[in-house]
This record gives sequence, C-alpha cells and structure tokens, in this order.
Amino acid sequence: MEKILILGACGQVGSELTLALRKAFGTDNVVASDLNKPKGDLAEGPFEILDATDKAALLSVVQKHSITQVYHLVAMLSAKAEENPVFGWDLNMTSLFHVLDLAKERFINKIFWPSSIAVFGPNTPADNTPQHTTMDPNTVYGISKQAGERWCEYYHEKYKVDVRSVRYPGLIGYKTLPGGGTTDYAVDIYHKAVQSAPFKCFLSQNTKLPMMYMDDAISATIDIMQVPKDKVKIRSSYNIAGMSFSPKELHESIQATYPDFEISYKPDFRQAIADSWPQSIDDGFARKDWGWSPKYDLNKMTQTMLNNLKKLLEKVE
Repeated sequence: MEKILILGACGQVGSELTLALRKAFGTDNVVASDLNKPKGDLAEGPFEILDATDKAALLSVVQKHSITQVYHLVAMLSAKAEENPVFGWDLNMTSLFHVLDLAKERFINKIFWPSSIAVFGPNTPADNTPQHTTMDPNTVYGISKQAGERWCEYYHEKYKVDVRSVRYPGLIGYKTLPGGGTTDYAVDIYHKAVQSAPFKCFLSQNTKLPMMYMDDAISATIDIMQVPKDKVKIRSSYNIAGMSFSPKELHESIQATYPDFEISYKPDFRQAIADSWPQSIDDGFARKDWGWSPKYDLNKMTQTMLNNLKKLLEKVE
C-alpha cells in the first residue's frame, strides 16, 4: 500500500486533495502536513507540523511514516510573491529541491508538483496556448514555476525521478478562502453573491483567464499520479484546461440566480499579471497521453458554488 505525504495540506488545493486521497487510499495511509495545525476534517487523520524548507525535518517525517509518494503543494502564490519576491522564490524553489533530492536519494518513489499558467508570459500566444511554446514569465511566481518545470524534467532525465506535474489554471472552490492569487476574484465573488453584498473586482471586466473548478483539479492531480509511468510523456508539466471566462461573464452567470447582484471594477497591480497570462489553453497532450477530461463548465460550476456556499452560510446563521 502506498503511503502518501501532502506538503501544504491546509491550503486551497491541499485541504481538498487530502480528503480525496484519504477516501481513495484510507485515512491512515495519507499524512497531511503544514506549518499550522489542521482544522475540521483534516484533523481526523495523521498530521505533522512541518516546514518544507527544512530538509532534515522533511526526511524525518518521510522515514517516520514510510512515505512512498509526496504531493508537494507548498508555494507562495502570484500576488503575494510580488510583495515579497526573495522569500517567494526561496520558499518555492528550496522546498522543491528538497523533495526532488529525497526522490533522487530513493527515500521516496513518486512526486506530484503543480506548475501553473503563470509560466507563460506576454509573448506567449494568448488563445489556445500550446503545450510547447514561448515561456517568458514576468512574475516571481511564474519564474519559480518555470524553473521548477525545468528542474523536474532534469531530475527525471538525469536521475530517473518519477515526478509528475500539471499546469493549474485559476482554481475555484467553496471550501477555503482565497490564498493570494491573481485569479482569486473568481472565488471571492461567489462569497459576496450569497451574502447579498456588492463585489469590487481587481481585474477589468473583459479580462478572460483559464479557470477550473476544484473537483476537476483534484481529479487531474490524482489521475496523473495513478497512470502507468510510461503514459506520462511530458516530465516538465502538462497543460490542463477547464473553462475560460471574464469577470463580466462570471457576473452574468451569477445573475441567473441572483439578478440584483452588483459588481464594480477597480483594477490594481494584479491586472498587469493577468494581462501577461493566456486566455485559453490547449490541453491536447494531457487528453491523449493519460485521458484528461474536465466535467465542469461555467454555469455548472456557478450553481455548485452558490448552492454549497448558501448551505455554509445557513449553518453559520
């Protein structure tokens, strides 16, 4: 039986991925870890307080639990990394090197590490962005993800490390609050809608970006780790796509349920980041190599988000 360690388990992706993996592999076989103590359902299984930039502490946890797989989700996201570039780079890269080295040294067998659409830049084709294309990121987060892709491929080619990756678009889920990303408006807007509060968007109304509902992102993450090794042809990171929309289109989708919901626009520094990213993604390689296919479009996601947030709000009241 595989023994799985999740780094960054209390984050937006980690909190949902942990529960999905525990459901699939058994609670005792999935060890969650983070800098902070877990809350809610995460506290019901094995958990370690762990700084992923401390290699000795990381190795100790790996050996303590006989870990075979690591899902490495630790990262400082785009907007926050721009506010603290040196720390963002150090956190994102140092933690990745520690995990890659543990696999090189054969303490673990398999790694998942997420990249991002932030690896693309202002000279990347914006529409239907290809798997292999110009990559000139102009944010600390994007630069660290591009460097990480190159190092993942290098460790696979030189040391036979079984590392697998997908490029996440903007991720939207109802179970956690935004965590400092440029696409976070698409999470916060749903919270404002169910609270009957107006929403001020930090991007302009026609800024279209690739997005994905969290359930699809979790499925992609688990699926790529479960396919046979020879199915994974790309060891840098795979494009995956869900949907693309603008704040205006998202607002209109919400208005189908909340017709009086109001939005205003006040772009800030995140607008420049968004303008450097693609508007849509070509994920043909992921579909062909390991059968990737999303299940949610904009309207299905909107109804799911609103229904679940409304239930959460009713519980609080």
